[in-house]
Amino acid sequence: MIKFLLNQKMCQVSDLSPNTTVLNFLRQEEAKKGTKEGCASGDCGACTVVLGDVVDGRIRYTSVNACITFISALHGKQLITVEDLKSKDGALHQVQQALVDFNGTQCGYCTPGFVMSMFALSKNTPSADKHAIFEALAGNLCRCTGYRSIIDSAIALAEQDHIVDAFECLESETVAKLSTIERSGTQELTGNGQSSYSPDNVAELAALLVKHPDARIVAGGTDLALEVTQFHRPINTLISVGNVAEMKDIRVTDTHIEIGAARSLTDSYSTLALYFPDFGELLHRFASLQVRNQGTLGGNIGNASPIGDTPPALIALNAQVELRCGDDVRLMDLEDYFIGYKITAQKAAEFITKIVIPLPTSEQVFGIYKLSKRIDDDISAVLAAFNITLKNNVITDVRLAFGGMAATPMRAQHAEKVLLGAAWEYGSIYTAMQALDKDFSPLSDFRASKEYRSLAAKNLLKKFYLEQQNTTIETRVTSYV
Repeated sequence: MIKFLLNQKMCQVSDLSPNTTVLNFLRQEEAKKGTKEGCASGDCGACTVVLGDVVDGRIRYTSVNACITFISALHGKQLITVEDLKSKDGALHQVQQALVDFNGTQCGYCTPGFVMSMFALSKNTPSADKHAIFEALAGNLCRCTGYRSIIDSAIALAEQDHIVDAFECLESETVAKLSTIERSGTQELTGNGQSSYSPDNVAELAALLVKHPDARIVAGGTDLALEVTQFHRPINTLISVGNVAEMKDIRVTDTHIEIGAARSLTDSYSTLALYFPDFGELLHRFASLQVRNQGTLGGNIGNASPIGDTPPALIALNAQVELRCGDDVRLMDLEDYFIGYKITAQKAAEFITKIVIPLPTSEQVFGIYKLSKRIDDDISAVLAAFNITLKNNVITDVRLAFGGMAATPMRAQHAEKVLLGAAWEYGSIYTAMQALDKDFSPLSDFRASKEYRSLAAKNLLKKFYLEQQNTTIETRVTSYV
């Protein structure tokens, strides 16, 4: 059984397929049709809703894609939809009124999603600048209006004084209601012959996986849910890690960073950006804010996609994953985790508990480069991550990792061999660029041809070198956005 608030109404669900998405729950069970389905893959944002959760006694609001969020993710939270924004006397919410005032809608199909993204932005960043506005709206697509009027609406909203609405007035009441929902123990949901389990600690998670070794682990579900929504393949048993507090911790020691596998990408951002600024820049371009609010570092690794954004960066940083099966725990270099297309070294009933990343040194130079057809909310054609250590202009350590170039994210070992011990100069880089042909034989697909990928990989290595020679020259497209 799961319990949550639908705006201010307490909902209790005990007999419903755990494959049900929040979108289908709203439309089919609650007859709330304001939330739209556009893509059923978390790309268009028409289904955006907002979840409220209690953090330090206050409600924290996050935008998510209802089309790829399983119903079990709602336990203990408040679900807010576009219908909930209008006040009881019929007056529009300030966000809705801003869109009206600036003619920010045309056909209207995408409008509820934009409204909810702007609502979350107004709660989390009341005086948002353009960068924050662009980031908040990047996961919402519009085919009619052209964005200018929508952005103008968001800018006008950010320029208003503090917005007081019903959600702020009812915050204490909302916190009190959510506090009555039992969160300890394992929450279960069964229906249509399918089951889901949401344990609250890592030991119980391990025990459940031993009992159900064929179960699918779900963290944010931003990739796994596509099996249901896109491929129409039911999942009989789901085990969620979303309530396991130990797997949401971030710890920084004298030597490394530990990030729990269930920590969202949004909540991992500040730590990663502090120690590795380019990693922070990468996360700005990782899917959309809605996806980052749910997606996790552990999930991005565990789905073993050859075009996942974070694995090449983590491999270049010499990261490790901690794996657990029952009571057995082992640490593995991330580069050894991937052994084939969508195949990993993870055993049955084993799961990732955390990611361990060595802290950078003063002699380390690190860069990440993502090539995609769009700046925001797009999948990489090629992703390159370079990590070198320089002493007296000599390369004493080097790790070059790529995504999109092979069946797995992997290192360019021939190119690394050329650079190790070589002088940090263009001649060495040029030789390493040619050695990349020995490391990779990429495929052609709808994202890029093999010729493009091969040339791009070489040019990204050259770009990395040139950027270090003159750090005052802007060389990245994102610098001009």
